[in-house]
Amino acid sequence: MQKNLKVNLTWLAVIVATFAVLSFLTSSGLLGDYYIQIVMGIGISIIMALGTNLILGFSGQFPLGQAGFMAIGAYTTAILTQSMPTYLGFYLSMLVGCAVAAVIALLVGIPTLRLKGDYLAIATLGVSEIIRIVIINGGTLTNGAAGITGILSYTTWPVVFIFVVVLTILMLNYLRSPMGREVISVREDEIAAESMGVNITKAKVLTFVIAAIMASIAGSLYVGYLGTAVPKDYTLLRSIDYLIIAVLGGLGSVTGTIVAAVALGILNMFLQNVSDLRMIIYSLALILVMVFRPGGLLGTKELKLSRFFKAGKEES
Repeated sequence: MQKNLKVNLTWLAVIVATFAVLSFLTSSGLLGDYYIQIVMGIGISIIMALGTNLILGFSGQFPLGQAGFMAIGAYTTAILTQSMPTYLGFYLSMLVGCAVAAVIALLVGIPTLRLKGDYLAIATLGVSEIIRIVIINGGTLTNGAAGITGILSYTTWPVVFIFVVVLTILMLNYLRSPMGREVISVREDEIAAESMGVNITKAKVLTFVIAAIMASIAGSLYVGYLGTAVPKDYTLLRSIDYLIIAVLGGLGSVTGTIVAAVALGILNMFLQNVSDLRMIIYSLALILVMVFRPGGLLGTKELKLSRFFKAGKEES
């Protein structure tokens, strides 16, 4: 109990210190608007990649439709904040987007999550494309392929930071709960998990719904700082971007996902002038990781401060 309290207080200190450093850098002008946007982009990538890793790394499924749920959150916020251009409207639109994404994920997940491997990837990709095509043909509501512009800047870096911290904590608690352990058991061996009484469909669908909600939140934050919602921003390549982060960091590692998102976000900043080569460089980096680190940068390892406290206790 005392060790857990020390660990939690240490993590709280790390979070507060990180927030304080970012606050100092932004208030002093050392981080300009361009770099603040990079920080917000990294935060949104962390949320999306965590959701992707939740499905791929922890439940053993292969999703390619996260961009579709991101589009749901983005367009829900873009549409609702037009009639309610306040922060209250922004957060209400985020809740509505989460609800819509959860319902669609539930309706889609029950039949499709019975599939495996490539079949599931194709099914989720199809769902994502259906969502995007519906948006394109949404008439005056979504403004078609031109998208919706003039969205107020509701998203700031402190907002993104808070959502990253909260969603990461909630995801870790979910994975450590009895349901989370059931999800991991399904990843390891479905037949063995089912023989032990695990409801495989329930575990898969619940994880899929949680990831869809995270993607919807990321979409709302994304459109809140970008100021526009355009269908071309939510294609297959968007899903692959976050899939790369999850694989690069390590499937089944929350810490690895965060490290990879930060590393690729910084790399992407230096590749702005050669944007056409970005995916080539990403692919080469991914190939090198798969050759030398098949499990990703961290594999399934996590940064656990409890180890340091345990080591200190043993030395004393």
